[in-house]
Amino acid sequence: MHVPSIILIWLRIWINMAQLQQGGPDEKEKTTALKDLLSRIDLDELMKKDEPPLEFPDTLEGFEYAFNEKGQLRHIKTGEPFVFNYREDLHRWNQKRYEALGEIITKYVYELLEEECHLKKVYIPVDAMEGEPRSFIFMSEDAMTNPDKLMVLIHGSGVVRAGQWARRLIINEDLDSGTQIPYIKRAIEEGYGVIVLNPNENYIEIEKTKAQVQLSPDSSDEPAEKRERKDKIQKDTKKRRDFYEKYRNPQKEKETVQLYIRENGSPEEHAIYIWDHFISQSAAENVFFVAHSYGGLAFVELMIQREAEVKNKVTAVALTDSVHNVWHQEAGKTIREWMRENCCNWVSSSDPLDTSVESMLPDCPRVSAGSRRLGQHNGKPSGAHEKR
Repeated sequence: MHVPSIILIWLRIWINMAQLQQGGPDEKEKTTALKDLLSRIDLDELMKKDEPPLEFPDTLEGFEYAFNEKGQLRHIKTGEPFVFNYREDLHRWNQKRYEALGEIITKYVYELLEEECHLKKVYIPVDAMEGEPRSFIFMSEDAMTNPDKLMVLIHGSGVVRAGQWARRLIINEDLDSGTQIPYIKRAIEEGYGVIVLNPNENYIEIEKTKAQVQLSPDSSDEPAEKRERKDKIQKDTKKRRDFYEKYRNPQKEKETVQLYIRENGSPEEHAIYIWDHFISQSAAENVFFVAHSYGGLAFVELMIQREAEVKNKVTAVALTDSVHNVWHQEAGKTIREWMRENCCNWVSSSDPLDTSVESMLPDCPRVSAGSRRLGQHNGKPSGAHEKR
């Protein structure tokens, strides 16, 4: 804790208040804002004045970490696992550091998909114009031409991207536990074409321009008096908020705007788009899905939207700790019947692998994955991997 710095901040605020008391209306307004600030602020917020800059390396080497021969993330000098609480009493800074490392690992996994698994990156939308936001998936060279079988992998929700099951497992355990790479390598060895979806890459973020930050919602239909009053309130609110921010959050992060990727603005849209433009047009007679967590919901939505096509082309589906719900998603009777025959959901359980687990939903069988990890949404779908 940096107590001297905190005391200086408090003293500075009180001095500012004393000086502002002698001024005119504007100064009195600032005095009121300062008093309001003092009534709200706490030590955690004041600590941000002593928070190190939110600037982190952009390489694993910069973090002084590397993956060893076992695929474990270890410190280059000490050999120790990753430490989240790198600096005591600075949770926000530690979290930002963790997120920065996670972005590097995402790029590292992308490189492994291309270099070790020999997959190619394919950009979407397939007809994107120059400058249009784009995403991508990964495919084996024979994904569209393999006449026999095709394996499609869909991860869950959150920060994970193509090729990952769980970022936390990659960082805290190893690459085999947290990535799809063992699945991909085994599938290729057994003669499958492979498509790896990227359902969480739904938009790109760009920094807002000054004009965008200041832009207010359209209110052209409102009476002039009401519009002027609303504008004044918004300006006063922004003025007061900026005044607070000067003290409570000196490391104010940049404001960004999200530009969604056409026809891929959600995991469900992404699954349907990849089906329409790739999977349905592949030569494979038998298509197999492995869908984890929210990926299972995306697959069920795909079935609802493309039922006849899916039934005609998909042979089997391995769901792992799927969060789908046939009632909420309004899956029809014919879909539920097909799922009972062609799907299996491996769920977190301490029971032995493949032990039947009771389900309240009238769709596919539920069996134990032989582990409790999946229930925490941090695990790899080990049961499906062993039984494929």
